[in-house]
This record gives sequence, structure tokens and C-alpha cells, in this order.
Amino acid sequence: MQIQRIAAFTENGTGGNPAGVVLVDALPAADVMQRVAAEVGYSETVFAAPAPEGWRTRYFSPESEVPFCGHATIALGAALARVHGAGRYRLLLTGGMIEVEGGPEHSTLLSLPTRNAPASAELVTDALALFGYARKDMDPALPPLRMSAGAEHLLLALNRHETLAAMAYDLERGRRFMRDHGIVTIALVWRAEERLFHARNAFASGGVLEDPATGAAAAAFAGMLRDRGLLSGGELTILQGAEMGRPSRIRVAFDLPAGSPVRVSGASALML
Repeated sequence: MQIQRIAAFTENGTGGNPAGVVLVDALPAADVMQRVAAEVGYSETVFAAPAPEGWRTRYFSPESEVPFCGHATIALGAALARVHGAGRYRLLLTGGMIEVEGGPEHSTLLSLPTRNAPASAELVTDALALFGYARKDMDPALPPLRMSAGAEHLLLALNRHETLAAMAYDLERGRRFMRDHGIVTIALVWRAEERLFHARNAFASGGVLEDPATGAAAAAFAGMLRDRGLLSGGELTILQGAEMGRPSRIRVAFDLPAGSPVRVSGASALML
């Protein structure tokens, strides 16, 4: 089984979020894919096999399968382009079909439809306690929400960059919190400009303290801003990973109607 290691959402050729990419003739058993993902050790490893309708695709963190992973999809687009040529590929996920327009150095994915709902007061209280934050640390213009574009995320928007930079939490406590509430990641964001955001992403549900770039959360976040009328159509940029020494840049493009898929783009680099 050949494993490609590709960093997605790189910034000027460096940083980004590493993903394992495995192209096979037929997908192995789930326990085999889980074991390989644990051995690779990245936040996600993606497995893809050709099917009549496209490429059957599954994603695994070191500890569990996840329904959708943005950075691994960008990495998969780069891998498919290297083997089969640049172009558009349909990916058949457990929860539906997406597309990736793959190139060896830059790819764009088309997400699943977006949705969001208010987070309960109890959920928000417990999440703030997990990070040691208080209500005064939150941005009143961006309320806490559950949001999705293929995977479930909790959004916590903060009002100061310094508060975001100080993010810390206990991995085991975070793992229990996310699994109890059916959340894949917690997305913490700070708005620097109208269409420029800084983010950090806790991924304890997959056994990973933090992701340096999270395309799935970026898709859900952009869809939420559009669906709630907080941003009109266009593009936004999310910067992530600087605190981890892996600066990453994620671009998201979206238009109407509300709930429709969004496009997430980023550069990628083969890791030696």
C-alpha cells in the first residue's frame, strides 16, 4: 500500500496541514484503514478507490473515521492530478457526493450543502469552560453555532486575537466533550477584517489536539456567514496554523442560494 504525504493549504510553499493519501484499486476493510491512519499519525489519512460514479472515498483520523475532511480532500486532488492528470474528480462519501478539481500544486473542492443551528446554552457554557474562556471573550456579532458542510463543528468566535492565540485545553476532556455532543471539531475564530479571519481548530475527537488547517470547518463557516446574511456572496480567507509553526491559508468562495455547497481552495506540496 503506497502512502503519499501531502501538505494542504500551504502558505508560500511551506506550512499547511499534512495528510496521508492512499490510492487503491478497492478500499480495504475499515479496521485496516484505521490502523494505517494511526501508523501515519497525521490528523487525517484519506483512502480512495475508483468506482463507476467516481472515486469512493473515506477519511480516518488516528482514532476514528470522520465523515469529511477538507485538507485531506485538497491533498487527494493533488495526488489524483499527479497520477491521472489535472481535472475534476467526483468523490463518493458516506454522506453524499462532492467534487475536487485537482492540480499538482493547487486544488478546489466543492463541499456538501451547508447548514447551521444555534448552540444550546449548556453546550456553550461547557465549551467555554473547556478552554477557560468567559462570555466576555466572545464576539457578539458571531454567535455560537453548530455548523456543517459534511462534518459537524461548534463555532466559538472570539473578540481578540490574543484570546485566540492563548487557546489551550485538556485533550482527554476535549475528546469526551466532542464525542458526547457529536462534534468533530471546535472552530475558534477571530475576525481581523470583513473577509479575513484567523482560526484555530481543536480536533480532540480524532485524538489530535489541534489542526493547522481545517477545510471542512472553513466550508461550514463560510456557508454559515452566507446563510445567516452576515456576508454576501464572494470570497473570504482564513489564516490558521501560525501558532503551530505551520502557517496555512484557506480560501472559500460562495454564492446564493443559502445552504448550497461552497468552494474551498488551497495550495499543496508533496512532503519528502
